[in-house]
Amino acid sequence: MTFDQLLAEVRQDGTVTLPSDWAQGRATFGGLVAALAFDVMATKVAEGRAMRALQVSFVGPVEPGVPAQFEAELLREGKAVSQVQGRILQNGEPRLVCLASFGGDRESAIQVEPLPAPEARPVDQCQGLPYIKGMTPEFTQHIEMRWAFGNLPFSGKGGRDMGGWMQFRETPEVFTDAHIVALVDAWPPAVLPHLKDRVPASSLSWALEIVHPRPVIEPGDWLLYRATIDQAGAGYGHTHAGVWTASGELVALSRQTVTVFG
Repeated sequence: MTFDQLLAEVRQDGTVTLPSDWAQGRATFGGLVAALAFDVMATKVAEGRAMRALQVSFVGPVEPGVPAQFEAELLREGKAVSQVQGRILQNGEPRLVCLASFGGDRESAIQVEPLPAPEARPVDQCQGLPYIKGMTPEFTQHIEMRWAFGNLPFSGKGGRDMGGWMQFRETPEVFTDAHIVALVDAWPPAVLPHLKDRVPASSLSWALEIVHPRPVIEPGDWLLYRATIDQAGAGYGHTHAGVWTASGELVALSRQTVTVFG
């Protein structure tokens, strides 16, 4: 199933059995489940309030092939900001919990331009990560990534930065904030190029901020992603990342805590 088809299903039923072609190891790809949860949360908010900040805790693996129940609760709706909580339940247990802040525009005298986007090689000059069954995560058959920064996972070459260009392999009909949520989490943890052997790794927590007014992103546009390691040790890594359009406009900011079993 495509990402758009899964969005339509969760909007209709609230309960979805996620297919194995979106798997990441024994779990479902975290970006997918966070994006579906966010989309349900967005239905609780008044019009004109864009998602400003999203905090996600990956409590446990959302398993493919098992019905997953998506819930959302409006915690508070103020004059400008709405606070919403979302959860995913499987077998009666929470597997993902998230909070999102949706805010309308305010009048302000403050206007600070974002830092410029990093320079990157054109998409057609960057090495792609192909989908290879049994070698790469199953969800990579839906999301394409092309390396522009740093080294490949498990290359043993180290480095502090990692990332490149990304898009859906199946072009969506429209491009929404939910599509951004799914894409941003597609990249492997930036600490993995420090390892020579394949070991499990996963996101423990994730904070995502989308800049609004958001630059126009057309279906099929490439987005640029670069993550930087702040610190890593004792089986955990702390990273921050940015996302830009091909023309250099800032789209989103991301921060993750990842666990590494090696």
